[in-house]
Amino acid sequence: MTSPFDRKHPFFNYRVALLLSIIPIFVLGLTCEFYSGPGQEWLNNYCGDFLYQIFLILLLSFVWPKAEPVWTALGVFIFNSAIEFLQLWKPPFLQAIRATLFGRLFLGYSFVWEDFLFYAIGCMLGFLWVRKLKVKVLRSKKHPSTPRNN
Repeated sequence: MTSPFDRKHPFFNYRVALLLSIIPIFVLGLTCEFYSGPGQEWLNNYCGDFLYQIFLILLLSFVWPKAEPVWTALGVFIFNSAIEFLQLWKPPFLQAIRATLFGRLFLGYSFVWEDFLFYAIGCMLGFLWVRKLKVKVLRSKKHPSTPRNN
Protein backbone atom coordinates (compact mmCIF):
# COMPACT_ATOMS: atom_id res chain seq x y z
CA MET A 1 0.00 0.00 0.00
CA THR A 2 1.36 3.42 -0.91
CA SER A 3 1.71 6.25 1.56
CA PRO A 4 -0.95 9.00 1.37
CA PHE A 5 1.97 11.40 0.81
CA ASP A 6 3.19 9.48 -2.23
CA ARG A 7 2.30 11.14 -5.54
CA LYS A 8 1.20 7.74 -6.82
CA HIS A 9 -1.45 7.39 -4.12
CA PRO A 10 -4.90 7.49 -5.77
CA PHE A 11 -6.10 10.36 -3.54
CA PHE A 12 -2.89 12.44 -3.52
CA ASN A 13 -4.03 15.05 -6.06
CA TYR A 14 -7.48 15.20 -4.49
CA ARG A 15 -5.96 15.90 -1.08
CA VAL A 16 -3.68 18.58 -2.54
CA ALA A 17 -6.73 20.26 -4.12
CA LEU A 18 -8.58 20.05 -0.80
CA LEU A 19 -5.63 21.52 1.08
CA LEU A 20 -5.36 24.38 -1.41
CA SER A 21 -9.05 25.04 -0.75
CA ILE A 22 -8.82 24.74 3.04
CA ILE A 23 -6.13 27.39 3.47
CA PRO A 24 -7.98 30.40 1.96
CA ILE A 25 -11.30 29.38 3.56
CA PHE A 26 -9.60 29.18 6.97
CA VAL A 27 -7.95 32.59 6.53
CA LEU A 28 -11.16 34.16 5.23
CA GLY A 29 -13.16 32.68 8.12
CA LEU A 30 -10.80 34.08 10.74
CA THR A 31 -10.75 37.42 8.93
CA CYS A 32 -14.55 37.57 9.06
CA GLU A 33 -14.55 36.68 12.75
CA PHE A 34 -12.19 39.52 13.68
CA TYR A 35 -13.16 42.10 11.04
CA SER A 36 -14.14 45.58 12.23
CA GLY A 37 -15.60 48.00 9.76
CA PRO A 38 -18.65 48.38 7.52
CA GLY A 39 -20.87 45.30 7.74
CA GLN A 40 -19.02 44.11 10.83
CA GLU A 41 -22.08 42.63 12.54
CA TRP A 42 -23.05 40.46 9.57
CA LEU A 43 -19.48 39.38 8.83
CA ASN A 44 -18.71 38.58 12.48
CA ASN A 45 -21.97 36.78 13.20
CA TYR A 46 -23.08 35.07 9.98
CA CYS A 47 -20.40 34.97 7.28
CA GLY A 48 -18.17 32.93 9.55
CA ASP A 49 -21.00 30.45 10.08
CA PHE A 50 -21.17 29.28 6.50
CA LEU A 51 -17.39 29.54 5.98
CA TYR A 52 -16.91 27.31 9.03
CA GLN A 53 -19.21 24.68 7.51
CA ILE A 54 -17.26 24.73 4.25
CA PHE A 55 -13.97 24.51 6.17
CA LEU A 56 -15.12 21.47 8.17
CA ILE A 57 -16.41 19.68 5.08
CA LEU A 58 -13.12 20.30 3.26
CA LEU A 59 -11.11 19.21 6.32
CA LEU A 60 -13.09 16.00 6.85
CA SER A 61 -12.85 15.21 3.15
CA PHE A 62 -9.09 15.72 3.38
CA VAL A 63 -8.85 13.28 6.30
CA TRP A 64 -11.30 10.74 4.81
CA PRO A 65 -11.09 11.17 1.03
CA LYS A 66 -13.25 8.09 0.31
CA ALA A 67 -16.22 9.56 2.21
CA GLU A 68 -19.18 10.64 0.12
CA PRO A 69 -19.49 14.45 0.15
CA VAL A 70 -23.25 14.32 0.83
CA TRP A 71 -22.74 12.33 4.06
CA THR A 72 -19.86 14.56 5.11
CA ALA A 73 -21.99 17.68 4.61
CA LEU A 74 -24.96 16.16 6.44
CA GLY A 75 -22.72 15.11 9.33
CA VAL A 76 -21.23 18.61 9.58
CA PHE A 77 -24.73 20.15 9.58
CA ILE A 78 -25.95 17.81 12.34
CA PHE A 79 -22.78 18.30 14.41
CA ASN A 80 -22.94 22.11 14.22
CA SER A 81 -26.67 22.13 14.89
CA ALA A 82 -25.97 20.15 18.07
CA ILE A 83 -23.27 22.67 19.03
CA GLU A 84 -25.79 25.48 18.42
CA PHE A 85 -28.33 23.85 20.74
CA LEU A 86 -25.55 23.27 23.28
CA GLN A 87 -25.28 27.07 23.52
CA LEU A 88 -28.58 27.03 25.39
CA TRP A 89 -26.88 25.08 28.18
CA LYS A 90 -24.70 27.30 30.36
CA PRO A 91 -23.02 25.26 33.09
CA PRO A 92 -19.93 26.84 34.67
CA PHE A 93 -17.46 24.47 32.98
CA LEU A 94 -18.82 25.32 29.50
CA GLN A 95 -18.88 29.01 30.33
CA ALA A 96 -15.21 28.77 31.32
CA ILE A 97 -14.40 27.11 27.98
CA ARG A 98 -16.44 29.72 26.09
CA ALA A 99 -14.44 32.47 27.82
CA THR A 100 -11.36 31.37 25.83
CA LEU A 101 -10.79 32.26 22.18
CA PHE A 102 -10.88 28.61 21.11
CA GLY A 103 -14.06 28.00 23.12
CA ARG A 104 -15.77 31.02 21.60
CA LEU A 105 -14.77 30.02 18.06
CA PHE A 106 -15.64 26.34 18.48
CA LEU A 107 -18.60 26.33 20.90
CA GLY A 108 -20.03 29.77 20.26
CA TYR A 109 -21.63 31.81 22.98
CA SER A 110 -25.27 32.51 22.07
CA PHE A 111 -28.09 30.54 20.47
CA VAL A 112 -29.46 32.19 17.32
CA TRP A 113 -32.08 30.55 15.08
CA GLU A 114 -30.74 32.33 12.00
CA ASP A 115 -27.47 30.41 12.32
CA PHE A 116 -29.20 27.29 11.00
CA LEU A 117 -29.86 29.02 7.67
CA PHE A 118 -26.17 29.85 7.31
CA TYR A 119 -25.19 26.34 8.39
CA ALA A 120 -27.42 24.96 5.63
CA ILE A 121 -25.99 27.38 3.04
CA GLY A 122 -22.43 26.55 4.08
CA CYS A 123 -23.07 22.81 4.01
CA MET A 124 -24.65 23.04 0.56
CA LEU A 125 -21.74 25.11 -0.78
CA GLY A 126 -19.22 22.81 0.89
CA PHE A 127 -20.94 19.75 -0.56
CA LEU A 128 -20.95 21.23 -4.07
CA TRP A 129 -17.31 22.32 -3.72
CA VAL A 130 -16.05 18.91 -2.56
CA ARG A 131 -18.18 17.01 -5.06
CA LYS A 132 -16.83 19.12 -7.91
CA LEU A 133 -13.23 18.72 -6.72
CA LYS A 134 -13.65 14.99 -6.26
CA VAL A 135 -15.15 14.45 -9.69
CA LYS A 136 -12.69 16.76 -11.45
CA VAL A 137 -9.49 15.52 -9.79
CA LEU A 138 -10.33 11.82 -9.55
CA ARG A 139 -11.78 11.60 -13.05
CA SER A 140 -8.68 13.23 -14.48
CA LYS A 141 -6.70 10.32 -13.00
CA LYS A 142 -9.40 7.86 -14.18
CA HIS A 143 -9.78 6.63 -10.62
CA PRO A 144 -11.80 3.37 -10.59
CA SER A 145 -13.93 4.34 -7.58
CA THR A 146 -15.41 7.39 -9.31
CA PRO A 147 -18.25 6.43 -11.65
CA ARG A 148 -18.56 8.20 -14.99
CA ASN A 149 -21.91 9.42 -16.21
CA ASN A 150 -21.88 9.30 -19.98
